[in-house]
Amino acid sequence: MKFTQCLLRNSSIPKQALVDRFSKFSPSPLSMKQFIDFGSANACEKTSFVFLRQELPVRLANIMKEIDFLPDKLLSTPSLQLLQSWYETSLMELVGFLEKEPDDKKILKKFTETLVNIRNRHNNVVPTMAQGVVEYKDAFGSDPVTNQNVQYFLDRFYMSRISTRMIMNQHSLIFDGSANPAHPKHIGTIDPDCDVTEVVKDAFDSSKMLCEQYYLTSPEIDITQVNGKFYTGLQTLPLRIVYVPSHLYHMLFELFKNAMRATVETHEMALHLPPVKVRVSLGSEDLTIKISDRGGGVPLRKIERLFSYMYSTAPSPVDIDNSRNAPLAGFGYGLPISRLYAKYFQGDLQLYSMEGYGTSAVIYLKALSSESVERLPVYNQSAIRHYQTSNEADDWCMPSKDPKKLGKYERRS
Repeated sequence: MKFTQCLLRNSSIPKQALVDRFSKFSPSPLSMKQFIDFGSANACEKTSFVFLRQELPVRLANIMKEIDFLPDKLLSTPSLQLLQSWYETSLMELVGFLEKEPDDKKILKKFTETLVNIRNRHNNVVPTMAQGVVEYKDAFGSDPVTNQNVQYFLDRFYMSRISTRMIMNQHSLIFDGSANPAHPKHIGTIDPDCDVTEVVKDAFDSSKMLCEQYYLTSPEIDITQVNGKFYTGLQTLPLRIVYVPSHLYHMLFELFKNAMRATVETHEMALHLPPVKVRVSLGSEDLTIKISDRGGGVPLRKIERLFSYMYSTAPSPVDIDNSRNAPLAGFGYGLPISRLYAKYFQGDLQLYSMEGYGTSAVIYLKALSSESVERLPVYNQSAIRHYQTSNEADDWCMPSKDPKKLGKYERRS
């Protein structure tokens, strides 16, 4: 760390040198089991401090290097310049702890306070980045190559943000000296005995309340659960896994909100709305949640578009504070962000639709905490090549809308 020591002593050295330095390291993904062990009764604040003061700069620097691959006109928007300033400030604050003594309790307390400040500073990262994309599109339009690179970057950027907030929250919640009275058994944000069906019901109730406020009606829920891992033959045991309830709630709330909106608008003249059906199954490897509605479905060609940031209409950072009063249509980032939450611990979120009938959304989560490992972006040559090599033309023959005139070779009837 002699290079870093030199940087800390010489304030005239540009911040970019720190970014270049830490981006040479790869992030260290943690498993859910490691998170649990890290925050157990024998948790060591000093060990966590030593790990995070190195790991957080690495994660920030890796994604900061990728920001530079965005179009120059996007980087020049006020929103992106503000966002970059947040990341630079946070990186400098974290690097300031590299040479601090881990045995000093005042230093440990100051570090926890710094993590809370960084977390608060980055609260509006998602809407601020979204606003930058809107500013860019409004001013310069978009093209397939730009769309492809921005989509690739934002998936990685938002995943990086999820991961940094996760490890900062774990440290601050475990070592700030206060337990959460509402969830005394939680280890930071993690519930080691998360009752999946209860989270499903909680998310549905919140979505139902929002739907009734806006449409004055809402569909009911029909839940079926199958515990294929621990089947007694007499009754289904509760479906429990080690997970972050807030992440699962975020995904479920978004899917229920979409399902209810589609159902109500498709059956607005009906006396009774078809229920939203939920199937929850726990197997030896996966915990799967399937949410099915009768909301009319979506054409196949539009499915991937639902996960695209460039097709979304995002709010300004000012508007985001009033989102609780917004209609159920939302801002368009709900599905792509929800899919990232699912993928964060090696799961996934998929949509399957039958146009004219309805849509099924499926959340896949790992059943074993040892297999729930962070999925982290890393800045390397593979990532660089992705930004530098774009598919400007499709490599499959695409049919035209109208049948080609074959002239004299046309079949005569």
